[in-house]
Amino acid sequence: MYDFPMAYLNSNDGSGLLAFGDGERLYAGQQPLVELENFLEKHAGKFIFGYLGYDLKNRIEELASSNPDRLQFPELFFWVPEWVVELRNEHVSFLQGTANGTSYDFINYFLEEETDQNYHPYRIEFRPRISRERYMTQVESLIGHLRRGDIYEVNYCQEFFAENVRIKNPLDTYFKLNNITRAPFSGFFQFDQFSAFCGSPERYLKKEGQHLITQPIKGTSRRGATETEDKALIEALQNDPKERAENVMIVDLVRNDFSRIAEKNSVQVDELCGIYTFESVHQMISTVSCDLKAGTSFTDILRATFPMGSMTGAPKISAMNLIEEHEDFKRGLYSGSIGYIRPNGDFDFNVVIRSLLYNSEEEYLSCGVGSAITIRSDAEKEYEECFVKVNRILQGMNE
Repeated sequence: MYDFPMAYLNSNDGSGLLAFGDGERLYAGQQPLVELENFLEKHAGKFIFGYLGYDLKNRIEELASSNPDRLQFPELFFWVPEWVVELRNEHVSFLQGTANGTSYDFINYFLEEETDQNYHPYRIEFRPRISRERYMTQVESLIGHLRRGDIYEVNYCQEFFAENVRIKNPLDTYFKLNNITRAPFSGFFQFDQFSAFCGSPERYLKKEGQHLITQPIKGTSRRGATETEDKALIEALQNDPKERAENVMIVDLVRNDFSRIAEKNSVQVDELCGIYTFESVHQMISTVSCDLKAGTSFTDILRATFPMGSMTGAPKISAMNLIEEHEDFKRGLYSGSIGYIRPNGDFDFNVVIRSLLYNSEEEYLSCGVGSAITIRSDAEKEYEECFVKVNRILQGMNE
């Protein structure tokens, strides 16, 4: 119906940012981070929306990605939307662009899709990219590297995929996913033949003034069937030594990342191993912050912190090399980030997890999922954790 890019960043608290309309675009080129910095300078003072693919790591470190990629998302995409509106409950505020008939036509279409919960029927047959047996073998191999001291933790992921998928109404698909996940860093992003339906509970980075925060997730538990069971599961997660160790290791990693761009003695842990409850899972989340050195650019921050430690492991470069060696798909936008930059340079970006990614030309739909492997990991339990994270999504889209 509409052929321009659109994005919706949804906090699921009654507020969100909706961006749409044509505007100058940046696709990943030969030097995407340099090109991104130039693009941001050219459009300073405007709202800019975009995403960062996981494989930008290859432009930051001497790394490579050669696993199969059926989605073929560009490594990076940013654009200056003609319109940006803030939605707060039913109130609409224009932040960029002129309120006119064209913009209101789209907003009305969007709001009708949001409020209409008569979702289109789906019959999506998801299949795992790898067998259970191969998953177990790969986890045992990674545990061998942990025992040898090559790494301390690694985020190992697998892909569930569906072929010959025709999604005629992407917004309806996003709102159906959001009805399942209700996550605080949820989002919809669409341009060309690419769509991202994101139900993320995790923030990558937020900047306000010179203050920067990150909120890595490490530690997951299923929801209980009753309030009593929920409380017991929360307590078990809070006191699980393996889950806490996973979280603390990533907190140490991001503290080290921040130290490269922070004012001296400004890096601090605001919250360690807090437990937060979402629609289908409980999560262990920490918050780390710092004050940025004067003159630190957006791409300086990316070079110091991307990809986010919660999706790599530690040490980061060793973990990313082993990820490439052991995984069977190219992550692309999965475990990358979607977000926006305000006219004053402040920004907010999520972590692309609990998400469906779609290429309409290939008719290919993908859902990545992973877990942190440590020396205490049990391959069977890690496999089960993956299903805890995505089973509600994979089943719920067909309900």
